[in-house]
Amino acid sequence: METTVKPKKLARTSARATGGSLSSNGSGGARTEASRPALNAFQLQAVSFFVHAFAALSLPRSIGEIYGLLFSTEEPLSLDDIIERLRISKGSASEGLRWLRSLGAVNPVYLPGVRKEHFTAETSLRKLATGYLRDRINPHLENGPERLHHLQDSIVEGAPESSFQKSRSNQVAGWYKFMGKVLPVVKALAGKF
Repeated sequence: METTVKPKKLARTSARATGGSLSSNGSGGARTEASRPALNAFQLQAVSFFVHAFAALSLPRSIGEIYGLLFSTEEPLSLDDIIERLRISKGSASEGLRWLRSLGAVNPVYLPGVRKEHFTAETSLRKLATGYLRDRINPHLENGPERLHHLQDSIVEGAPESSFQKSRSNQVAGWYKFMGKVLPVVKALAGKF
């Protein structure tokens, strides 16, 4: 008898939605996952929404999945809960939580009598935007003047391409100046949400 194995992504999605079972690796052994909590329709849509939103920021899929799950779940979840519900590796879940924590996108929650750390999603846009700007944008802008200076110093005066290079260097300087004006506005706007 021949067994058809679904692609991992589709199998995960259908098992999440139905609470069904998955073939573990196509080697004949099956693990029943009906006892694991399946994601409801709202959670599936939230996970999908944040996977796409985080992809727009060039962030890994697992980070969007974790944030989407925490955002759409009322109770705090532990690392093991996240692994179980999303069916991702412990390494991906641990790294994703670490990154989200450093950004301020998740909050640790103390549960009396429970040893495992639990988490909820940070829903304040101000905190999320501030964390993202602090960790992902500011480090690149902080040494911008130095990099711009190196760019300008690399132009060889009198060379045939120097006029073009000066034009491009001035364009970068304009972009940097613009970002210096826009970021405070973005931070201020994010603070209103």
